[in-house]
Amino acid sequence: MQTFLKDPDAVLDYAMDWATWLGDGETISSHTVTVDDGLTKDSDSESDGIVTIWLSGGTINTTYNIAVEIVTSSGRTDERTFRVMVIQR
Repeated sequence: MQTFLKDPDAVLDYAMDWATWLGDGETISSHTVTVDDGLTKDSDSESDGIVTIWLSGGTINTTYNIAVEIVTSSGRTDERTFRVMVIQR
């Protein structure tokens, strides 16, 4: 599982790319982003098979899990999780 570093004052975007995983003509019909308590999800969006999540806040020396679940136009479901560790930078 990939871990990213983030300052508690930073507002950053993180992208999850399913574009090469999707079949020909398949699209993401819906997505759900779940963020551990203590980290703020400011927004999320999907375009061309890429889900982008904007995160802010967090407590120094704390690691948070962010899970992204998608459902495709073909009815397939996938979930991927990454971590954000908040440190003073």
